[in-house]
Amino acid sequence: MEKHVRIIDNKLVYRSGEETLVIEPWGRDGLRVRVTPLPETIDRPWALTEPVDTQAHIETSDTAATIRNGKISARIRDIYTQKGHLEFFKWADETPIPILREYDYRVHAHNPGTRRFKSVGDGLFECELHFEAQDGERLYGMGENATGRLNLKGCVIDLYQRHVKAVVPFVVSSRGYGFLWNNPSLGRAEFGNNMTRWVSRGSKQIDYYITAGDSYADLMENYTDVTGHAPEFPWWASGFWQCKLRYKTQEEFLSVAREFKRRGLPLSVLVIDFKHWDITGNWRLDPKFWPDPKAMVEELDAMGVRIMISPWTLVDEKSENFAHMKEHGMFTGSIGGRKDTVSFDGPKYQYDPTNPEAAKFLWSKWKENYFDIGIRTFWLDPCDEFHNIEEYDQVLFHIGPATETHAYFPVAHQKNIYEGLIAAGEKEVVTICRNAWAGSQRYGACPAPHDILSSFEHLEEYIKVGLNVAMSGIPWWSCDIGGFITHDNSSPRFHELMVRWYQYAVFTPVFRTHGNRPNNEPWSIGGDSYWHVRAAILLRERLRPYVMAQMKLASEEGLPPMRPIFFDFADDPKAEEVEDQFLFGPDLLVAPITKFEARSREVYLPIGTEWTCAWTGQRQPGGQVVEADAPIERIPVYVRGDDAGLLGLFKKVYSE
Repeated sequence: MEKHVRIIDNKLVYRSGEETLVIEPWGRDGLRVRVTPLPETIDRPWALTEPVDTQAHIETSDTAATIRNGKISARIRDIYTQKGHLEFFKWADETPIPILREYDYRVHAHNPGTRRFKSVGDGLFECELHFEAQDGERLYGMGENATGRLNLKGCVIDLYQRHVKAVVPFVVSSRGYGFLWNNPSLGRAEFGNNMTRWVSRGSKQIDYYITAGDSYADLMENYTDVTGHAPEFPWWASGFWQCKLRYKTQEEFLSVAREFKRRGLPLSVLVIDFKHWDITGNWRLDPKFWPDPKAMVEELDAMGVRIMISPWTLVDEKSENFAHMKEHGMFTGSIGGRKDTVSFDGPKYQYDPTNPEAAKFLWSKWKENYFDIGIRTFWLDPCDEFHNIEEYDQVLFHIGPATETHAYFPVAHQKNIYEGLIAAGEKEVVTICRNAWAGSQRYGACPAPHDILSSFEHLEEYIKVGLNVAMSGIPWWSCDIGGFITHDNSSPRFHELMVRWYQYAVFTPVFRTHGNRPNNEPWSIGGDSYWHVRAAILLRERLRPYVMAQMKLASEEGLPPMRPIFFDFADDPKAEEVEDQFLFGPDLLVAPITKFEARSREVYLPIGTEWTCAWTGQRQPGGQVVEADAPIERIPVYVRGDDAGLLGLFKKVYSE
């Protein structure tokens, strides 16, 4: 072993005739591992961009080498079936507890290898990394993936981005570790019952980060420290956001804000969706339909309402910006020049956010035509690669082929807009984003699934999706209240769906409605929905100080405001089985209603504390399942203990 191992600059370096492996301390209780078939690993940070200053304890012998950083250590050994076999341990009371180890194929003949590299040309390798699966292990995170479940054990996650799929390759284990696949390439993660396998279709190296902790909160804080903290969440963003597809004129837009004011309904943000331009790529409000945007901004400012706008990133050949951008190579390209355009109301070109010159040019136009007239909040739709899925591997970015860099697209765009806003003097940045990747949180990104259905089925599914986003190190999340694609917008089923979705969304980080339907204002939904929707909006308004307290913890410690109940009750074995309830902060237990005409449901109250029904004041001991009433006026919500201040917020919301 000693002939293969060296200690170089606080790193453990293992070299065999087939590969180079480097392990180094990374942040608190963390290690970064890089492996390549090349003589040296590559220093490309991807998501791991935050400063690191940590000393490791390294020991070597003739049979093994170990590196320890706080609560985590790695041991590397030559075993019969593999040179440089890796195992990871969590330390508790100076005792190493195994948490993860590479797969042992146990036979040497025709062994496929735990770490695999196959050249695919252009200096890239198809890479695989195999770990042993553990019985009873539960896995959470991985961003926004509609798997139908919270526990991802047994799931396969394709590593690419699209409308309703924002992959963040950070997974948290019930065994006390968090694992980041620090690789934005196209690929796949397989959380099988017999093996965990990470696959990249084209990379120069395997690159991952692993951290250990005594709680889920420890893991999230460690991860946030090395990938970036979300900025401070602004007060205005904690209220209600009104949006639909779409407000077409300035007068229509203003009439909505005026009606909110007339009705005494709280409104924080009003959204101008896409196609507010004359030609795609002319980043400005079409004066034919928006004749005096400065006056519009001033009127909404006087109401205390912020405007968010969705400029998009595609450019038509007829755009005034096309010739300059084409000449200066500011669009994404393709391998061999076969697929330069994307399809959106005809062929369009796509700006390349990884190109510094393209980023600078696009922001200059957004600043001139939006920011300088007072519109300071942006909806980054799209902020993902807009080609068809089967074309992803043909796309070429400024920083490299999409096969290697595909998932970095949203981070690059979010970074460009965040830094542009900060440089222009804006101090409060929240961007609703169609997509995200590891590290998006540090640029004020709030991912939101786009184009989901107006259905009870999608309401139920995306509750779980949101909880996995929270476990992915991105504390801000939003889900279109009511869903986006609406096939039925007038039936009693639709009216009840909207009520139940609003009641759930009160307890999401960003409280925002959106949908492709004409009746998406609270008073226009129909049926008997208005007073229930109004009550939900008023309840959120009352809860805003509590929301802000949770957002402060999110920014400072990486603690997600909305989280599974096992997050705070890891010692309660029944809590880990519950996937249709969640905590909003430490003190509110929320049990959404996801079935049409349901007027009660079972709710599990975690052990170790008493719980008080927020609506009736009835106290119940934890550690039991209760049948909770759920009339159309409310969903089950419980307050930890008997916090009189919190309980008071839930009283008489219908009388206002």
